[in-house]
Amino acid sequence: MIRIVSDTSTMYSTQQAKEAGFCVSPLSVTIASKSYREYDEMDSKTFVDLVRQGNMPSSSQPAIGDVMELYDQFPDEEIINIAMADGLSGTYKSACSAAESCENNGRITVVNSRTLCGPHRYMVEQAAKMAQSGAGKEEILSWLQKRMDSAKSYLMPSDFDFLRRGGRLSPLVSYVGKTIKLAPVMTQSDDGCKLTAAGIKRSFKQAIQFVGDALQRKGVGRGWKVYVTHADAQDLADQALDILKNALPDASYEVILLSPAFITQGGPNCVAVQVVEE
Repeated sequence: MIRIVSDTSTMYSTQQAKEAGFCVSPLSVTIASKSYREYDEMDSKTFVDLVRQGNMPSSSQPAIGDVMELYDQFPDEEIINIAMADGLSGTYKSACSAAESCENNGRITVVNSRTLCGPHRYMVEQAAKMAQSGAGKEEILSWLQKRMDSAKSYLMPSDFDFLRRGGRLSPLVSYVGKTIKLAPVMTQSDDGCKLTAAGIKRSFKQAIQFVGDALQRKGVGRGWKVYVTHADAQDLADQALDILKNALPDASYEVILLSPAFITQGGPNCVAVQVVEE
């Protein structure tokens, strides 16, 4: 049997992941001079409250030693580690370094999912189900590749300072976000390593309509998952959901509160819209 492992970009705690049939290594967040493993030691709502009190957060990928310990739990099994996008985090590189440091590391395959959060969550959930049903490594990897090719993400930040500090913006986008007070729509660059501008609108509503139009052109509909994820911005997430359901009525939807590590990058009140083909 193949063992699926990942990280908390999937928006699962270690216990929730175990119950769902896979394992995760938590990313860490530091706030108010203390560090926490996200979900296990710090929940998203508490984290946002601390940020809104004026505490400046930071995040870091799982420690290599922690990932090695995870691998070592399954010394006689083949492992596929589906990591969040390389470039947006050091998580993929940590997963690779941990694998290289393990004995019998030929049994470990590390996959750069080229995405994060919603599509990443879906890929890991389904890969775990495939593994439990007896699918082999190549079958799972082939399935993952098709989903990676279909995934698309959009982010509507409310505060560019979080993204700018994290170095996730192209220089032009950083300048635009600093100089105007509109509603920019961000998306991943072609290499998946940066966030770049997809469009600039006058309001959040227009930004979501822009995203809905783009997803219509992409062919999103029946057989697609649409994730609306947010940083304690339920009202905005609900507004986005209504607009998207009108534009893409045949897709399936899930609304989820973002992880503390991603909130560190996107800031409170950010909303992301992500899709992946089922």
